[in-house]
Amino acid sequence: MEHISPLHDRSKTVVDLRHIEQFLADEAHLLDERHFEEWMELFTEDGFYWAPASIDQRDWSNAVSLIYDDRDAMRTRIARLRHPEIHSQIPHSRTARVVANPRIEEISDDGRQYLVRSKFIFYEFRPSIPEALERMFGGTYYHRLIDVGESFKIAWKKAVLANCEANFVPIAIYF
Repeated sequence: MEHISPLHDRSKTVVDLRHIEQFLADEAHLLDERHFEEWMELFTEDGFYWAPASIDQRDWSNAVSLIYDDRDAMRTRIARLRHPEIHSQIPHSRTARVVANPRIEEISDDGRQYLVRSKFIFYEFRPSIPEALERMFGGTYYHRLIDVGESFKIAWKKAVLANCEANFVPIAIYF
């Protein structure tokens, strides 16, 4: 992989950041509108989604995570969410995501890869649970984005929940 260095020249990134903001907003809309297959296509073939189970968790391979899905696991989760008899999602969860304050943390020497940090709020209403369930999560997203011309591909996405060490009702969908 190409060397990625901390960002020093902020003047080049103004246009890039606007495109990145739009991409992150579009990604959130795909998930909120349950366009899971289209969302998965935003990822590179070796891309993955990771939600660590602790703030200081350094990798997904040596500790339990809230979610670690490569493309195969994404396909499985999405198929499960689409199954007509998934009791925890009948009716399906209604969600709203707000992604804010994106910041380009690093950029590759060739200007095609970005490490982007942003903040998020995720609201879920789960009418399928007795007495319904409302829950809210917040935290920090990290995206490794690859510029593919008119858009980006996600090499990986990490969702670090502010309360990731809490006890949760089972998690069916992505934050």
